[in-house]
Amino acid sequence: MNPLAEIEGLLFISGDEGISLDDLAKVTGYLKPAILEMIAQLKEKYQQDENCALTLLDSDSVYRLATKAQLADVMQHYFEEPLTTPLTQTLLEVLAIVAYKQPLTRLEIDEIRGVQSSGSLQKLTARGLVETHGRLAVPGRPFLYVTTPAFLDYFGLTTLDELPELDKNLQPEDLDGDIFLRALQSRQMRKESLENEDGKTPKSNG
Repeated sequence: MNPLAEIEGLLFISGDEGISLDDLAKVTGYLKPAILEMIAQLKEKYQQDENCALTLLDSDSVYRLATKAQLADVMQHYFEEPLTTPLTQTLLEVLAIVAYKQPLTRLEIDEIRGVQSSGSLQKLTARGLVETHGRLAVPGRPFLYVTTPAFLDYFGLTTLDELPELDKNLQPEDLDGDIFLRALQSRQMRKESLENEDGKTPKSNG
């Protein structure tokens, strides 16, 4: 594998949190001066290619890929547009994992799902359904994600304690959007049934 491609791939999967120079060296086994040279090559590559949407940002030796500043308007529109549409199965899956396992990092979500979740977390954050809540005290200090009060409102919950119980044999990687929706729908039906029972007028003895 091309070393430059390895660095670029690690930058891609690290998402919004980025990856530190120390971690790049640890994962790849390359010396830091060599990594810095490859990072410089990637920066130049993105800057010179007007047809490339990416740029490489550096903050305290933590590197991350981002879209170029001139694309900010269309990127923002992309994240805001889904506000008028239902949540997709992918978004529901990520949301369910956050709801039941919070607080957790994006990498933990990725491990559960087996695929990258950066884009889904950005969309859920734009919708106000999840948010970052501090950082995990490990190298790289990744963000911790939690659900928001808007999440409770969206699903008609008062507190997280009202989340429906899941099958005890259910593994985290099996927690998908369908299971989450069915559990919520079942809970809602039970709630409405109890409310209807409580609202019935008692029969008169006279």
